[in-house]
Amino acid sequence: MKLLRNPDVKRELLVFSLIGIVFTGIGFFFSLRDGLLTLGFCALTFGAVFFFVRRRYRAIASLAEQVGKVLHGQEQTLTRRTEEGELAILSTEIEKMTVRLREQSDRLTEEKVRLTEAIQDMFHQIRTPLTSINLTVSLLQEEDSSPERRSRLTRELSRQSERIRWLVETLLKLSKIDAGTAVFRADSVSVEELVERAASPLRIPMELRDQTLRVDVGGVTFTGDLGWTTEALANLLKNCMEHTPPGGTVGVEARETALFSELTVTDTGPGFEKEDLPHLFERFYKGRNASPESVGIGLALARSVIAAQNGTIAAANGPEGGARFTIRFYKSIV
Repeated sequence: MKLLRNPDVKRELLVFSLIGIVFTGIGFFFSLRDGLLTLGFCALTFGAVFFFVRRRYRAIASLAEQVGKVLHGQEQTLTRRTEEGELAILSTEIEKMTVRLREQSDRLTEEKVRLTEAIQDMFHQIRTPLTSINLTVSLLQEEDSSPERRSRLTRELSRQSERIRWLVETLLKLSKIDAGTAVFRADSVSVEELVERAASPLRIPMELRDQTLRVDVGGVTFTGDLGWTTEALANLLKNCMEHTPPGGTVGVEARETALFSELTVTDTGPGFEKEDLPHLFERFYKGRNASPESVGIGLALARSVIAAQNGTIAAANGPEGGARFTIRFYKSIV
């Protein structure tokens, strides 16, 4: 019998048996009647103890069997005990643990799928500039190329290399945010300084396009990380610049309330197609009006950076046309 092979059960039964023998001997010492009564009482007590021990052992064995099935990957729901007690509590806690483990397993599976898809997307995005680089290098190796053509091909080679560098760096930043390893400071950030830093690399390209950058931010501030937020805003401004025709305007406005600090980035481009709006911040998504050079991760990075700082970002078409991005950094309420 499995029950009697359990050392804990054998110890318990041995102790009760010794106690029964001692009390029975004491009863017989006084009289035969007292000894028989004590013997009967000890026998009933021993039987009751054996019954409950056996019942508890079966419940533990059943619970262990169910846990074993869960550990071997079988879909299993632990049987709940209706009565209260230690085993019922143990069963409930083990069930909570199995549910948590199953959820973690599902999340790990989803993360593996997302990682595989991200690697595939990354390979797809890098393959195009790599193909262009290989073709450019082969053209540069032609001996009869003129100096003007070599200069043009060299510029193209540099441009494609810069595109790959930007793509890899942006993907690494997104990966750090996803993994929770990116460190975000909680400083008081001046929106005026933020816009100046984000717009600085774009001033010459905008000047060549005859575009105007209109800024009206006043003395608005928010709590966040200047470096990371500059990266996010720069991507928004770059997106607006690329979709604004020559002679157009890109605008940045800011306001502050008791609940949040708000930045609004607008342009005078064609705006968004209705079907693109729900997907603009998805990775590698390219809308109908996207430029041929667009990769589709700039807006995704901007959203991840802003969300990591207790902020939100939304995209819409302006009332008079053009794109409109609204960023809000919420304040802690004490």
